[in-house]
Amino acid sequence: MSREFSMDRRAYLATVGTTATVALAGCSNNGGGTETITPGTAPGFQPFEFQDGSELVGFDIDLTAAVFEEMDGYELADWETFEFGSLIQALTSDRIDFIAAAMTINDGRDETIDFSDPYYSANQSIIVRADGSFSPSELGDLSGRPVGAQSGTTGEETIQDELIANGELEESNYTSYDNYVLAVEDLENGNIDAIVIDEPVGDTFANQRPVEVAFIYETNEQYGFGMRTDDDDLTTAVNEGLQTVRDDGTYEDLTAEWFGS
Repeated sequence: MSREFSMDRRAYLATVGTTATVALAGCSNNGGGTETITPGTAPGFQPFEFQDGSELVGFDIDLTAAVFEEMDGYELADWETFEFGSLIQALTSDRIDFIAAAMTINDGRDETIDFSDPYYSANQSIIVRADGSFSPSELGDLSGRPVGAQSGTTGEETIQDELIANGELEESNYTSYDNYVLAVEDLENGNIDAIVIDEPVGDTFANQRPVEVAFIYETNEQYGFGMRTDDDDLTTAVNEGLQTVRDDGTYEDLTAEWFGS
């Protein structure tokens, strides 16, 4: 998505990105009682996080900045970027301290990391080529078709749990991608017939590329920020900051800015 930023927003984000410089990733204390937190994300998931030229932007990026602005004793280092499927390992190995990547809270992930309170609710959308003849209206219609999703996402889980596990789709008909940009390119080129993807991201691709949303599959999933299981103080501070930006209207403003609602 190409959009204009206000000078205040650009200046603020630039300030956040330069408030702390650390030689190594991972949290550090700079001697003044302030803990420096290294955030991580997975670009290519517009409008949540993506590259706009050389700048990392998106709803998650702005929301994280707003939350940390309200947190006493913490400041953000520069963002580190990974493929989505590598984020939890980066967190548990101390390469980063905080995940903001439209990550769905689920039992499997919650066994390894801690989540903040939920900050966004979403379903899965199924997108197809806009000029194609394939028009599915339910998951069962994907049976026997080549389909794709991003590795490690709930879109992939939906395909595996609801189609492959039930024998409605052969493993050979499923392609896993490092990111959804590659999946959409394959869809456009006719290499796959459908993609299962988080609803807001599917809408963004449909607005920008020759693809369209065929139908919505309701999963009622919720996104949360991820932190290590032993970072209880950070988790508490993030939840308090998140509640503050909800209460003061910042969350509503960011939602309107990025999702138009």
